[in-house]
Amino acid sequence: MLFPVEGGPVTQGQLTSDLTPAQAFDALYAFCAPALVRQTYLLTGRRQLAREAVERAFHMAWERWPDVAQDRDPAGWVRSVAYDIALAPWHRFRPRYRNPEPPPAEAADRALMDVLQTLPPSYRRTLLLYDGVGLGLPETAAETEASTPAAAHRLLHAREAVAARLPELARPGELHRRMVQLASNERLGAAQPPRVRGVGERRTRFWTRAAIAFTVAIAGATTLTVRTAPTHYERPVGPGVAVQGLPPQEAMGPLSHAEQRLRDKLRRESAKGPERLLPDDR
Repeated sequence: MLFPVEGGPVTQGQLTSDLTPAQAFDALYAFCAPALVRQTYLLTGRRQLAREAVERAFHMAWERWPDVAQDRDPAGWVRSVAYDIALAPWHRFRPRYRNPEPPPAEAADRALMDVLQTLPPSYRRTLLLYDGVGLGLPETAAETEASTPAAAHRLLHAREAVAARLPELARPGELHRRMVQLASNERLGAAQPPRVRGVGERRTRFWTRAAIAFTVAIAGATTLTVRTAPTHYERPVGPGVAVQGLPPQEAMGPLSHAEQRLRDKLRRESAKGPERLLPDDR
C-alpha cells in the first residue's frame, strides 16, 4: 500500500473464513480506506472528492460483497473502482467541484500537487500505482486497462514531466517519499464501516424499490396498450376527389307568375286524393 495501514494485509482467505459478511467487510475497510483516501487525494487534488469516491467504491463493494470477498485481490477491486469514480469527467459539472479547493499549506507540497494535477489522468494514475502504491508494471497496465508498453510509456513521460518541474524528484524513491509526505500532511479521515454499510444498504433498497416501481409502470402501460389497441385492421378512408365533367350547379332564381300559379294549384289540390291523378279533359 502507499501509506502505513493498521494491521497486516487482508487476504481473500480471511474474507471468506468464519467471519460474517459484515465483519469481513469491516476488516477490508479498516485495512484499505485510510490509505485509499490519501491515494485518491493525490489523484484528484480534492479532499471531499477523495472521501466521496472511496465511500462510493465501498458501497458498491458491499452491494456485490459475495463476489468481492472471493476476488483474488479485494483491495485492488475497491481501489480500481475508487479511482474510476474519482476520475469520472462528470464531476466538473457539479457545483461543489467547480471551484478549486485550498492548496496544501507547505510550499513543497503545493508544488508537487500542481505538477501532479497537470499530468493527464491516465499518466497520473499510472504514476501513482507504480511509484506510489508499488504495483509492478504488468499489474499497473492491467488496472489502467492498457498494454504493458503503453503503461511504461505513460510512466516514463509522467516521470519526465515531474522531473522537469521538480528536478529533486527525478529519482523514483524520492518521488515516492514526497507523495507519501504530501498526502500524510492532510487530514483526510474516512467514515466508520457501519455507516458506510448503512448508506450502501439504504442505496440498495432505494434502487430496488425504484426498479420495482418502474417495472410496475411498464406492466401497467403494456396492459393499457393491449386493452385499447385495435384488434383488426381498418382501411383508412381515402381523401375526397372532385368529380369531373358535370355541369355546374345553378342556384334557383325567383318564380315566374305561371310557376307561382302552378305551385299554388298543387298546394290546393295535393290533399284531394286520387282525383288529381285523373286526366283533365278540358
